[in-house]
Amino acid sequence: MSFEDFYRTIKDKSVELSTSQVNVDEFINYFTPFLESGKDILHICLSSGLSGAYNSALIAKSELEEKFPERKIYIVDSLGGSSGGGLIIDKLADMRDSGSSIDELFNWIEENKLKLHHWFFSSDLTFFIRGGRISKTSGFIGTILKICPVLNVNNEGKLIPRLKIRTKEKAIDELVSKMEIHAQNGINYSGKCFISHADCYDDAKKLAEKIEEKFKNLNGKVVINSIGTTIGSHTGSGTVALFFWGNERKD
Repeated sequence: MSFEDFYRTIKDKSVELSTSQVNVDEFINYFTPFLESGKDILHICLSSGLSGAYNSALIAKSELEEKFPERKIYIVDSLGGSSGGGLIIDKLADMRDSGSSIDELFNWIEENKLKLHHWFFSSDLTFFIRGGRISKTSGFIGTILKICPVLNVNNEGKLIPRLKIRTKEKAIDELVSKMEIHAQNGINYSGKCFISHADCYDDAKKLAEKIEEKFKNLNGKVVINSIGTTIGSHTGSGTVALFFWGNERKD
């Protein structure tokens, strides 16, 4: 189904959602054809602070290395997710195209992954309530007051609530402010910037426009993506996430 149909469907409170992590066998089945064709593997995993998939990938790596001892298999715990993983892949692809080896790519991302920032806000508290992250009472009051929680991913790859901002307009401004504080070279940031959203494109577009106005040296336009069905099953609609390269995440 389309992302629009997915988010429309999950707004129905009678719909039950569940997700499952990629298991060892699935990793083995996915990796094997690449190894059989003589290719090495550099795999970027969803944060171990959010999923156990990284551990499954490590077990698969161990088993496959016995079967394909001549091949290289690198597994990276991204300590992030969503379009943060996309920004990592985009950077590594550019480095690969410039001649970097798989070893150089692995070493670079291990040294720099904590410099990738993930900042989020949500204007819809429905799934915070459903998931038990906030009480029904707090959720009701927060909805009345138009509270938008602002969160980020810390250096352990865990999603941490940071602020409670009233109105999504102010939450958008807060994300711009966080980028100004943390981005490499501040407002002179010259890297790429990704935004992802859960069924709230107009909010994502407003954020992108403010970033492009503030950061004149961006490498191209801000890229806007949809939050997929797996992460969207946990966030629900109304989430906007910002990703950029900055100073090292310390907590």
